[in-house]
Amino acid sequence: MTVRRTHKGGFTLVEILIVVIILGILAAIVIPQFTSASQDARKNSLTSQLQTIRSQLELYKLQHLDQLPSTMIGSTPDWSQFINKSDNTGTTGTATSLPFGPYLQSAPTNTLNGKTDVLVVTADQTLGAAATGASNKGFVLNKNDGKIWATSSLFGYIFDESNTSNTVNDN
Repeated sequence: MTVRRTHKGGFTLVEILIVVIILGILAAIVIPQFTSASQDARKNSLTSQLQTIRSQLELYKLQHLDQLPSTMIGSTPDWSQFINKSDNTGTTGTATSLPFGPYLQSAPTNTLNGKTDVLVVTADQTLGAAATGASNKGFVLNKNDGKIWATSSLFGYIFDESNTSNTVNDN
């Protein structure tokens, strides 16, 4: 009489460990790519937002006797003249008779650092370089010519939208 051996189906501990190790290696390769993709999406969003702000600043200047919003270049800069209707002198209100604006639906938020505050300067800024006083500010505005930049997630640096690599100053 021959004895039949039954072979139970299943995986050995070694086989399971090998699969777990392979999954761990794959996860270590894939997860950093997703992190990079989300950072790239924030950068692309900010670049698009900057283009919108710049075009709306130009429109504001055209409609307001070539002047920048006075609330943006004052002692405590804000976006109020940009998010409300106004007349050609910049006086804001909610009356439907006011002919201009609003230029933005709400104050823009820098997608890299979550800040909306504006630092007003009198000289152009160097992309990727540190900006004095830009700490905890979302945007930097040159009040002499109306150019505007965003700050990086490190706050003290000017976001370089032309640089697509992940340099320290853009992060």
